[in-house]
Amino acid sequence: MPHDCSFLSAVLPDSQVSVGDSVRASHAGDWGTRDDQKVTPDAVVFPESTEDVSAVLEAATAHDVPVTPYAAGTSLEGNATPAFAGISMDMTRMNAVLDVRPDDFQIDVEPGVFGGKVDESAAKHGLFFPPLPSSGEISTIGGMIANDASGMKTVKYGEVADWVLELEAVLADGTVITAGSKAVKTSSGYNLKDLIIGSEGTLAVVTRATLRLAGIPEQIRGGRAIFENLEDATSAIADTIRSGVDVATIELMDAESAMIANAYTGSSLPDAPMVFLEFHANHGIEREINFCKSIFESHDVTRFEMAADEAEMAKLWEARKDMAFALQSWDENLTPNKSGDITVPISKYPEIIAFAKGLAAEHDLLVPCFGHAGDGNVHYSVMVDVSDDQEVELGDRIYSDVVKRAIEMGGTATGEHGIGWGKREYLEFEHGAGTVEAMRAVKRALDPTDTLNPGKIFPETAEGKRVRLERN
Repeated sequence: MPHDCSFLSAVLPDSQVSVGDSVRASHAGDWGTRDDQKVTPDAVVFPESTEDVSAVLEAATAHDVPVTPYAAGTSLEGNATPAFAGISMDMTRMNAVLDVRPDDFQIDVEPGVFGGKVDESAAKHGLFFPPLPSSGEISTIGGMIANDASGMKTVKYGEVADWVLELEAVLADGTVITAGSKAVKTSSGYNLKDLIIGSEGTLAVVTRATLRLAGIPEQIRGGRAIFENLEDATSAIADTIRSGVDVATIELMDAESAMIANAYTGSSLPDAPMVFLEFHANHGIEREINFCKSIFESHDVTRFEMAADEAEMAKLWEARKDMAFALQSWDENLTPNKSGDITVPISKYPEIIAFAKGLAAEHDLLVPCFGHAGDGNVHYSVMVDVSDDQEVELGDRIYSDVVKRAIEMGGTATGEHGIGWGKREYLEFEHGAGTVEAMRAVKRALDPTDTLNPGKIFPETAEGKRVRLERN
């Protein structure tokens, strides 16, 4: 049912509101939204200030029109899809770096800033923003905060949440709040900052963020290790983390992933399981590299090689960084059914990889596995022929079996992509009915009209209704 958004003409200038078909269609979904799942919003707004965001939300709540925040559209779980139409709030015009304070290792940014711009601004002062995801160049800080994103360097530096100090955000009724502090620690009141981080725009819209920065390491070395079989590779990874090797990045690519990456990038990776590595230090980096090499050798590594310089290191990483694109274009008859994003305790990492590959062999389907191995994160997809309904159904079942097995191991359905609407069915399985209802209580308290990004995270209420308090 379409919503009447004519009230927007009294809220924003015409240049910041669009009801054109092409603009609305471009905001009907994100990377993780299939064509049959897309929902075209009734209007798209482009706020340019906190005041704009506040005015739109206050008016939208008064008119009972839902608002879905939109960043760069790179989410993989339909997080930015306007499930109930209404207004898509595109934050990309709020893209300024507001201040850099190198003495405090801090940077203030608006939510529409791309990750690459943050690093570029920080680099002028010998600093960087460590938790950028692999898609950091094409993803915004606001989107990263909304999904609590993380990336290749999580094993050493943690996820985005660990690097956010303070947020300015707007609640559904237009109230502007500040959560957190520019101090490096605080125990003052409820931790609303971490409540907003990862809430996928269902609780508030972030309009400013103060981020922590780190000094660029004096020594950075990268390389790769190649194994004869996948079990040796995954066991070497788990043993490396348990042994306390100071590694900044440790990524897995199985043989199938290498084959697909070769086809996309024109690289000449061996069709064998491999581990990509990066080490950061200010001194003693060779000691850590040799420590890691000795562990890998105990797991029958066949090749352990380090790049000679930055250019060679960048070339080495190209295949891993392009995996999402490579999967989409590999075979015109096969499509990745969903983007797997499970994370398990590191001791369970070899077991969950073996479980996924076992299902692939049992059902004769291709299931490439790769990802941020050092923190137990596995990205995987079941490659299916979308014209074959039975194969699609089988692929979805395999995908789901892997998610549930990860949760049973003490892991999670999503390490960095969020729940969106793609993983709502697993929320209660992972957390239990009581915990999920507590989450709904928080949602109702901060957004009683369910204005912000309805239809996400929660598999409806226990009664099957939207997560909202009934209007009088």
